Amino acid sequence: MRRRKEDLLSSFRHALQGLGYVLQVERNARIHLAMAILVIIASAYLGISPTEWALIMIAIALVFVGEMLNTVVELTIDLIMPENNPLAKHVKDVAAGAILVAAIVAAVIGFLLLGPPLWLKIGTLFRWT
Repeated sequence: MRRRKEDLLSSFRHALQGLGYVLQVERNARIHLAMAILVIIASAYLGISPTEWALIMIAIALVFVGEMLNTVVELTIDLIMPENNPLAKHVKDVAAGAILVAAIVAAVIGFLLLGPPLWLKIGTLFRWT
């Protein structure tokens, strides 16, 4: 039984090291983290519903998981194909494009869910409503 517990703890430690690596070496991951923190603060301030929270968290997770998978693709291509190769470039570009799509969708979700209540809050501050 002791062996299983150590294996589970090692798995969590390795996973956290992987997350830390991505945040340390990938500028875009740090940008996504900063945006996620801002969105979470805005969501808490606006008092969104549990369903809206779920959508926001799914969008944040989608972007982070995608960013991490993009890093895996880049590292793997660099490992197996250190020299320049047009196909390797296309693989990296497609992976980066997938993150772009995820980030755009996350931004749209954020705008749709947070835009209207934020506009109302700002309007009441300035007496627009």
